[in-house]
Amino acid sequence: MSDNRSSSAPSVVRLSRYTKTDQDEILGHGDDPFGVAVAGLTWLPKKEHFGIRHGDRLVAHAGLLRLPVAIGDAETEVVGVGGVAVAPEMRGQGLARLVVTAALDHARTMGPQHALLFCRPPLVPLYQRLGWHPLDKEVLVEQPETRLVTMPLRTMVTPLRDYAPWPSEPVRLLSLPM
Repeated sequence: MSDNRSSSAPSVVRLSRYTKTDQDEILGHGDDPFGVAVAGLTWLPKKEHFGIRHGDRLVAHAGLLRLPVAIGDAETEVVGVGGVAVAPEMRGQGLARLVVTAALDHARTMGPQHALLFCRPPLVPLYQRLGWHPLDKEVLVEQPETRLVTMPLRTMVTPLRDYAPWPSEPVRLLSLPM
């Protein structure tokens, strides 16, 4: 029986680090690779990183960061998901699903009951297919100069535990966004 690894599904690996060079390897060089510069926000770097390599090249990434959040009067934590990227020529092959699923599998070991992400409106259907739900209310996030702003991107949430409904109260991220 022959071992044909080229036909096997790509595997997700945990990355020990993720740099601007790694991001450029996936998305190419550019001032606004995620298309969110217009929001004018300061973002936190992620602490946990997952990627997919195609040959020697990194072609997909998702990052995680545990963050404090207030939902109504209750303070808790969420796992922020960000930096999700797939090389343009590799899109449509399920790599986003693979890398986000692996990241969420790890997020389930981090403690919080929910994961949260911010995305541009055209990406909402992609994340909905991956099991995420858009929030129907504004989310406030901290910023260095103005202190508190309304997140201009779409906020989406997914449970990390069975029977973990998202509360309906107002949401405020008690940090910079991820």
